[in-house]
Amino acid sequence: MSISDTKDEAGATPPKPAYPEHLARESPYPPGVRRVPVDRYFRPEYHELEVERIWKRCWQWVCRAEEIPEVGDHMLYEVADLSFIVVRTAPDEIKAYPNACLHRGRRLCDHPGKRAEEFRCMFHGWAWNIDGTMKDMACGWDFPGTRDEVSRLPECKVGVWSGFVFINPDPDAEPLSDFLGELPDHFEGAGHDLGQRWKQVHVCAELPVNWKVVQEAFLEAWHTNITHPQMVRSPEHAYATGTRWDAFGNWMRLASALPTDKHRSAGPGWGVIAESEQQALNYYYDWHDQEAAAIRLQPGQKTGEITSKAQRAAVGQALGQGADAYHDAHMHSGEMLMLFPNFHPWGGFSRIVYRFRPRGNDPERSLMDILLMAPWPNDRPRPPPAPVHYLTVDQPITDAVELGYLARVFGQDLGNVRAVQDGLKMLRRGYVICSSENEAPVRMFHDLYDKWMGFEDGDHLSRASPANGAAGR
Repeated sequence: MSISDTKDEAGATPPKPAYPEHLARESPYPPGVRRVPVDRYFRPEYHELEVERIWKRCWQWVCRAEEIPEVGDHMLYEVADLSFIVVRTAPDEIKAYPNACLHRGRRLCDHPGKRAEEFRCMFHGWAWNIDGTMKDMACGWDFPGTRDEVSRLPECKVGVWSGFVFINPDPDAEPLSDFLGELPDHFEGAGHDLGQRWKQVHVCAELPVNWKVVQEAFLEAWHTNITHPQMVRSPEHAYATGTRWDAFGNWMRLASALPTDKHRSAGPGWGVIAESEQQALNYYYDWHDQEAAAIRLQPGQKTGEITSKAQRAAVGQALGQGADAYHDAHMHSGEMLMLFPNFHPWGGFSRIVYRFRPRGNDPERSLMDILLMAPWPNDRPRPPPAPVHYLTVDQPITDAVELGYLARVFGQDLGNVRAVQDGLKMLRRGYVICSSENEAPVRMFHDLYDKWMGFEDGDHLSRASPANGAAGR
């Protein structure tokens, strides 16, 4: 059921909301095939350079602000072999420090905690207040002329967007707002303020693959045809006319092709594989071929009537009558987003947020965070954020039952990535090929990756020389 099918109390059809302004903004990424060297997925030299040029210099999401609500509440953020303390130092202030004692380098903090007043090294007892000032320099008399060097913990830059706390270890980094660009307009400006949601689920899975391999499995949507055959749309679906990838500086967004004749020509769409309306509806309800259809369409009835009604009912349960103010595109578009280097908040009414990062110093180990950020009525208190459910490298994602049916979907994705990691080493030519349209976000990621890694004139670490020019291009 679309919003135009509803009636007000007087029996009149209310005006249909305009097509979302943020989705009408187009910024197509330049077309072209991209060849990417396989070395960057497993050679230690790449991992070491990533630490220096990406993880020590780029903005990255570390936690939610509501996870450290009180002064002294603190989290640990770890990426590769780096560790940072993120602490609320005042009701309206959050700071972050490298997790190392300025005496002999022991980790200052071993675990997250509540209402700390200091960070004390458990090796020799030096301590700093949570605002970074020195509190106790045990045997300071034995370190003549050094007190000024250790009187304050070095700080990372900190920024907060929509409840997500970001840090950048580079003291000369641009402000977070500049790095994000117009990203907030596509959330708060579109009526989807993630700061007004609550962390319903948080799963962190360790995986035996490079962080870029698993991230790329979630960057493009073309794999859906084979990997997720239950996720399809019928050719008649109003938002199955094609998809487009739009690039906005440091981030990219997938959206449905505009439902007008004024937008640039889009491909037929990766999601259009159902041969009939009934088949698409069957897949929507996770139908098995040995079962009767959950809902049987009547002659002339469209799948979108059923799925829109179901989606609006779910959104209405969370928002009440406010759901009626949103165009159908908010319900169906998906709006996958990628903010370099590793942050993936979904737009619209999707709850999904991803993060991907290297685990320790092994280039073939990574962590994937999956969050479900759920809306809730403004007249009720926000529920407490869910604790992190950690999965070891030997645990399947389906052990995270709180993900519901998504656990099976992610299981399909993660079933590919180990085979990809192994297969990359068998490519004799030394590079993979990314398509012009469907894999545009993978191409954009590697273009940004080359920029941050210093490979703009060619990947000098690569042992492959793709045929279309400089190595890695």
